[in-house]
Amino acid sequence: MRLNGKVALITGGGSGIGKASCLLFAREGAKVVVVDLRKETAEATAKEIGSAARAFAADVSKAKDAEGMVRFAEEQFGRLDIVFNNAGVFHPDDDSVTNTSEEIWDMVIDINLKGVFLGCKYAVPALLRAGGGSIINTASFVAVMGAATPQIAYTASKGGVLAMTREIAVEFARKNIRANALCPGPVETPLLQELLSDPARRQRRLVHIPPGRFGKAEEMANAALFLASDESSFVNGSTFLVDGGITAAYVTPE
Repeated sequence: MRLNGKVALITGGGSGIGKASCLLFAREGAKVVVVDLRKETAEATAKEIGSAARAFAADVSKAKDAEGMVRFAEEQFGRLDIVFNNAGVFHPDDDSVTNTSEEIWDMVIDINLKGVFLGCKYAVPALLRAGGGSIINTASFVAVMGAATPQIAYTASKGGVLAMTREIAVEFARKNIRANALCPGPVETPLLQELLSDPARRQRRLVHIPPGRFGKAEEMANAALFLASDESSFVNGSTFLVDGGITAAYVTPE
């Protein structure tokens, strides 16, 4: 098993990419701390895994919660080897730079960018205590090319995650810590289905994806597993695009 003997902490573990990653990491031998804003969703994922998982409720934008989730992981399993800062939000009122309110901006940046900062801030000392490890931060393909529809706060937050991940990767490389940014394309999750419930809006996104479909949470989990495992031991500071070729293609919208 690719993660045998390792302890992983995954935020946003109650649904979507986070949940798929929790289940996959556990199948590959890891003990998993499932972190989610809602305790009941974290517990549901942990229950599905069984004795190799623990649930923890945290608002990743709060330092006290971020520190608490890392401490909980060490208390429960004795160490921490993998941190997947995956929790994030996309708000339907996130729009053009001229239309997005300061409140929406602050909320998205707090969760998507500050949340990753805090996750790294408190996880790095734990990884050092374990002798090293892997940090995976969820960015997005829009961090490298911009979105087809306006979403200024989300795009800016993910660009920040990408830059921050590179700096952490360089700073801690000689202390046996790797940091990489997972950059998914659009993924078929309940949130995306709700946001793109209008067929015309959905098609505006699909036309830019060369395979003509959205990604699956399990496909992103497989990419995260590679970055978490020793198979990626020389992968550090990478922009790990899993986007179906969106960033490689120019497609004229229909």
